[in-house]
Amino acid sequence: MTKCMAESIIRPMEWKGFKLDFKRKPCIMGILNTTPDSFSDGGRYLSFDRAVNQGLSLVEAGADILDIGGESTRPFGPAVTAQEEMDRVVPVIEALAKRIKTPISIDTVKAGVAREAIRAGASMVNDISAMENDPDMANVVSKAQVPVILMHMQGTPSTMQINPTYEDLLGEITTYLRARVKAALDAGIARGMIILDPGIGFGKTVNHNIMLIQQIDKIGALGYPVLMGPSRKSFVQKILSQKTDRTVKADDLEAELGTMAASVACLMNGAQIIRVHNVKTLAPMARTIAAILGYDCCKQD
Repeated sequence: MTKCMAESIIRPMEWKGFKLDFKRKPCIMGILNTTPDSFSDGGRYLSFDRAVNQGLSLVEAGADILDIGGESTRPFGPAVTAQEEMDRVVPVIEALAKRIKTPISIDTVKAGVAREAIRAGASMVNDISAMENDPDMANVVSKAQVPVILMHMQGTPSTMQINPTYEDLLGEITTYLRARVKAALDAGIARGMIILDPGIGFGKTVNHNIMLIQQIDKIGALGYPVLMGPSRKSFVQKILSQKTDRTVKADDLEAELGTMAASVACLMNGAQIIRVHNVKTLAPMARTIAAILGYDCCKQD
């Protein structure tokens, strides 16, 4: 087993009939945006039927978690009401929960949306505000006894990419996440129900994002599973556009290939969960990396 893998083993996460075994294999979170304006695939799965079919396709391709969101968190994206968000996600969650055994995560910063999503069949909460946006979110998660993903973001989606600066990038992020973990524990959320996300693309420059990928171990040292979300982010587009005569966009093939490279780097550097749009492409890469890193699912005879 490699040094990287040995340092990244986290105890399995078990709840409500679900299990994520981080020693057995790295986990893939498939992204399903039921929004008209997400930076990638915005509007593609806005209709009920298309959203449900895409969710089924992501699970069939190998998603270990399905992350469903009804509000775009792209830079400068507009906010939507809780009711509009629920109208977009709840019917889709309800339909998918009846057809799949994969845990469904609700991607929201609103406690009311999380509550209704859980009633509909969601079994995780992905809160990019680390439960700071809505003071009732911690109570919803605690009562439901489901995992929560706590993410670092400098500012808000409408301000986060306006000259993000840090004196100590990793120090500031780990300090923030440590504080949010304490808030979660104080609210009654079990230690084994917490996942950390350093927030690639959320108030970070290209160099900040590269540094985060290079030093995932410093986030992992907090003792919780680490989720990384490099999928089609602007830093990948900027890397690939540099010194060329064209601008690479989120849904271009180059951005997809760049995403896969960043995802593999995240896994090699100790991430337990990778959040991506294209599960089908990442799944064989993740399995190969799992074999190289010595995960139990891929040990060779």
